[in-house]
Amino acid sequence: MTTIEQQHSCKSSGCDKPAALQCPTCVKLAIKGSFFCSQECFRGSWGEHKSVHQVTNPAATYNPFPTYQFTGPLRPEYPLSPRRVVPADIPRPDYADAPGGASKQEQSYGNAQIVAMSAEDIEKMRVVCRLGREILDIAARALRVGVTTDEIDRIVHEATIERKAYPSPLNYYEFPKSVCTSVNEVICHGIPDQRKLQDGDIVNIDISLYRDGFHADLNKTYFVGNVDAKSKKLVKTTRECLQKAIEMVKPGVRYRDLGSAIESHARENGFSVVRTYSGHGVGKMFHSAPNIPHYAKNKAIGVMKPGHVFTIEPMINEGRYEDRTWRDNWTAVTVDGKRSAQFEHAILVTETGYEVLTGRLPSSPESQLRGL
Repeated sequence: MTTIEQQHSCKSSGCDKPAALQCPTCVKLAIKGSFFCSQECFRGSWGEHKSVHQVTNPAATYNPFPTYQFTGPLRPEYPLSPRRVVPADIPRPDYADAPGGASKQEQSYGNAQIVAMSAEDIEKMRVVCRLGREILDIAARALRVGVTTDEIDRIVHEATIERKAYPSPLNYYEFPKSVCTSVNEVICHGIPDQRKLQDGDIVNIDISLYRDGFHADLNKTYFVGNVDAKSKKLVKTTRECLQKAIEMVKPGVRYRDLGSAIESHARENGFSVVRTYSGHGVGKMFHSAPNIPHYAKNKAIGVMKPGHVFTIEPMINEGRYEDRTWRDNWTAVTVDGKRSAQFEHAILVTETGYEVLTGRLPSSPESQLRGL
């Protein structure tokens, strides 16, 4: 608490005593009028008072984890904007309003067999995946120096509900936003905040949505402004790693074999492969079997069959493969603070090979990798 000389009335409900203490978070955010007569009144009012910190256009930002030992130069910039609203008429997954954001469907599924989708289910997946690509392209067009990742979240959220879909990340195990935005050394699951994108950044936008009973999942890493040569090589190599794995997909291929192709190409170019996070089945559940590690000599189980739908989403690091997690319990970063890139597609196994469900559309922006 911060002490000031001018006296005000206590903001605690039912208390009008003279107040000379102000909430320190409100001071950082330049929010006026939050005075309390004592620490006891402040603590007693915290549950209600903290809501004033969630402002749409903050006058000031702050690092919520000032004692955390960050591995690289990136810092979170709070406050987060308020949770965005999904209209009541839009169907939502089982975790959307669940305490803790837990999916009972996923928890009860456990390690069940990989499900082959019916023709009707596949058609629904094609629809939701095409919509996901549309939304990713909309977000990509908004990227520029000076835009905040929170603004990207707003754009993605609005584009999603315009398509009568639910943004799958929202409240999934209490994730607070509608999209993941992972900048520079962030490997995945970055939470959109008030930080403005800077010239030379790379940023991954991870789109997931739920419509007509099915989830789509895809992502792509983009350049912001003038990006250095090493970052360009990292992003280009990561996209190549994804493509090499996709080209292996056909009935009879073991899921564990994809990791060898990915890691071989990454290592040839001087990079490493993240081991903590994997590709996964996607469809009626946000995450399901199969589990698809992106590194060699993994022990993933299962063989591809027609009708299987899953993601391949390699995360490739400039330096070491290990990761750490920020105190928000979501943001995964490289252990050495060097940059990371990722690409993701949802893939359908066909009778003779594969179909990329989240592929580029005729209207998609030109690839930044063209000519590299």
